[in-house]
Amino acid sequence: MIAIKQYINLFKLRIGFVITLAALGGMAITPGQALTSLQVLILSLTVMMASAAAGAFNQYFERDIDAKMARTNNRPFVNGFLQHGRKWLVIIGAMLAVAVTSAAFAFNAITALNIFLGAFTYAIVYTAWLKRRTWLNIVFGGLAGSFAVLAGAAAVDPSFGPLPGLLALVLFLWTPPHFWSLAIVIRDQYAAAGVPMLPVIKGDKKAARIILGHTILLVLVSLMPGFYGLGWIYLTGALLGGAYFIIKSVQLLNHPTKQAAMANFYASLIHFSVLMIALMLEVNFAT
Repeated sequence: MIAIKQYINLFKLRIGFVITLAALGGMAITPGQALTSLQVLILSLTVMMASAAAGAFNQYFERDIDAKMARTNNRPFVNGFLQHGRKWLVIIGAMLAVAVTSAAFAFNAITALNIFLGAFTYAIVYTAWLKRRTWLNIVFGGLAGSFAVLAGAAAVDPSFGPLPGLLALVLFLWTPPHFWSLAIVIRDQYAAAGVPMLPVIKGDKKAARIILGHTILLVLVSLMPGFYGLGWIYLTGALLGGAYFIIKSVQLLNHPTKQAAMANFYASLIHFSVLMIALMLEVNFAT
């Protein structure tokens, strides 16, 4: 059981689940011939595998930072469960290669390219290039979820359409307030590790103000698919989930405490879940 938990931790499968759900959302929202059950399974597995490879690289690369933070000091490369060595780079590279190649054969080159770019963005752009250098790290890191949406859409139709483009933009805008809320909770840990997350650089109050602005923009953009064919089921979910997220972000601004930040972090997850459920219901049941 402990070993299972360590590997779930290593491959960041919780994040992988969110990324996979984003890809399935991109698939569902794209007009065209519906994928078979086997194709949906292949899409899910290739996206999950690429995300797992990126998550493992993140932990491989950040072992020194992880050791300094209470939130991450029990990760497998830190606690000694797994030996930190170059063989893991081979394993990670092989996982990504299998995922991308499988997507290319099962679907098309555009799907494979987007899966690769999602993993590359998280592993290299966010983890290796930006995380230790700028508080804007997670802004660009949010593109990982956007590429997952585009991968799912391309599996149905490789030509770029407005609906998957808007959903990709929603994922791009959702990631920063989601992550910055958690960063307020563990600001002291990031500061001790020397990671320039937004609350460390700007302070909790200003971070809360930026989170609220980002959340309002996110909710406005999430309503735009209503102008491109999605109906009342989706819009109801977008409005309800978005309103709840905004309310919690306002509360965070008024009282920028760790408790309010954690509540906003959970509100972001609720917003994302409601949005995806409403999207799936709209696509499958709306007339």
